[in-house]
Amino acid sequence: MTRFARQGFLGEESEARFAVLRVGIVGLGGGGSHVVQQLSHIGIPNLVCVDPDIVEESNLNRLIGATIADAEVGTEKTAVAARLARALMRSSGFVTITAKWQDATEALADCDIIVGGLDSYRERSELEAFSRRLLIPYIDMGMDVYEVGDHFSLGGQVILSSPGQPCLWCMGILTQERLEREAENYGAAGGRPQVVWPNGVLASLAVGLLVQLVSPWTNTAIDSAYLEYDGNRHQVGTSNRLKAVADCQCSHYLADQTGDPLFDIRRQVFGTGDATEPDTVERPLGWWKRLWLWLGFSYAPEPDARH
Repeated sequence: MTRFARQGFLGEESEARFAVLRVGIVGLGGGGSHVVQQLSHIGIPNLVCVDPDIVEESNLNRLIGATIADAEVGTEKTAVAARLARALMRSSGFVTITAKWQDATEALADCDIIVGGLDSYRERSELEAFSRRLLIPYIDMGMDVYEVGDHFSLGGQVILSSPGQPCLWCMGILTQERLEREAENYGAAGGRPQVVWPNGVLASLAVGLLVQLVSPWTNTAIDSAYLEYDGNRHQVGTSNRLKAVADCQCSHYLADQTGDPLFDIRRQVFGTGDATEPDTVERPLGWWKRLWLWLGFSYAPEPDARH
């Protein structure tokens, strides 16, 4: 029996699709480390793993693959991800970038799907905007713990934000109030509480959405999802927020606002920003962008655009 024989129900082409798929994982903490592990198990070798941090003792309650020794010496989280993935997959396409994701945009721009496990609402907003401009599906994971009377409530969500579909703003995950309040450290559970099992649940949901995007083994293609996790009742369901906006056009990211805002073709081709160099060469499009064009939507790169 071959390694992937027991996941053959994903389709005859699934193994070949996984082999060429490139997935960006931004944030390698509790959620992201689970995603690295699961994608490596199912046979997706081309991962772009981005995180600026090192392993600390406080990470050991949830960071998959990290050890006491890693915390003692301050191993980079990207190194833990690499060790975990390379123990499961032989790949020359595995990339680690120990930096903020804003400094890894060139590598992320070549990804077919991006998965985010970020703590900051502002960073999640920026990463979704980056993905939308490049027509890359973005899967966002988030969880929190709230004090409710005499007990705590644990919950989270996983959202698939695809080009042309409702975004995190449409679904109410991103709001101006949250952006304004996130600098505060509030909540009786402490700042950014995390534990391993809800991280695992949310990561598994994210990986399931990703696999269904690439290999719709259920015969039900998806382009948008908002899955809510109730950690107290151990239940997952589709959010009513998605149902409310499912048929609405996203007003935050318009169809004609595409193109990488950080892309400079002169730098890519010639290694320079000299304005005298030609700028007619275009970045090769990934499979999702080619599908987008085939469906009749527009893709208009903007080589010289800037934030």
